[in-house]
Amino acid sequence: MAVNLAVQMQKMGKRVLVFDADFGLANVEVMFGAIPKYNLADVIYHGKQITEIISEGPMGIGFVSGGTGVTGLGNLTDEQISYLLHCFGELDQMADVILVDTGAGIANHVLEFVLASPEVLVVTTPEPTSLTDSYSLLKSLYRNPKFDREYTKISVLSNRVISAAEGRGVYDKLNTVVGQFLEGEITYAGMIPQDSALEKAIRMQKPVSLQAPLSKSARAFEVVAAELLQGESSDAYRSFGLSRLFSGFWKQKNEGVE
Repeated sequence: MAVNLAVQMQKMGKRVLVFDADFGLANVEVMFGAIPKYNLADVIYHGKQITEIISEGPMGIGFVSGGTGVTGLGNLTDEQISYLLHCFGELDQMADVILVDTGAGIANHVLEFVLASPEVLVVTTPEPTSLTDSYSLLKSLYRNPKFDREYTKISVLSNRVISAAEGRGVYDKLNTVVGQFLEGEITYAGMIPQDSALEKAIRMQKPVSLQAPLSKSARAFEVVAAELLQGESSDAYRSFGLSRLFSGFWKQKNEGVE
C-alpha cells in the first residue's frame, strides 16, 4: 500500500519519502528492490546523519528503514528524541509527502506512531478477521487517553474487494461500529480491487503501479493517492512532518511521567 501510494504521488509531482516503521520486517525495501546500508538504529545509537540512511527506490522515491534495533520509541532518552527531532526536521525539508508504514496489530510501537500522527490510513479487507483487527486498533486508539480525536483524521482503505460497492460496504461496517461504540468518526479513502496483476507484481517484488500501470489496481491506487492529496494546501492535517510527529512522542513520553 505505502509503496504504490508513494509511486502514484511521485507521478503527480510530489517529492515522496517512505518511512518503514515496521521494525524487524523489511517490507518496503523488498518491494523497492533495494537493501539499505543503514537504518534508524544507526542514527539513534551510532551517530549517523539522517541523510546517510536514506535509500533511493524507483523514480527517486526515498525511503528510510526503521531496522531491527529499535524496540520502541517510548524507550528512548530525551537526548535521543531531541536528536531525532533535529534529524527529521531535515527530512521534512526534503519531501512534500512522508508516508509512515507501521506494522499490523496493536503493539506498543504501532500505537506510538498512530497516536502521534494527525492522519491515519487504516487498510482492511472484507474478511471478518481483518475487520475485527481494524476495529481492535481503532478501539485501542479511541480509548487511549493520549488520543486527540479532534485533530486526528482517520480514513479507511478497503483492500482486495471485488467491486466499488463492496469497498464502500467494508467502510460502512466499520463506520457504524465506530460511531455506535466509540462515538467516533472515520472517512472513506477508497478501495483497491482484487487484481491478478497486483498479485503478480508482488511475487515479482515490484510495485504494480510501475509493473502494470494500466491495471485496475494501479488505477485505483492513482485515485486513492489523488484523494489523499486533495486540498493539501488548505487542510490542516496535511501541514505536518516527521519532526512534529516525534515532538508528539516526546510530549506523550513526558506527560506520562508523574
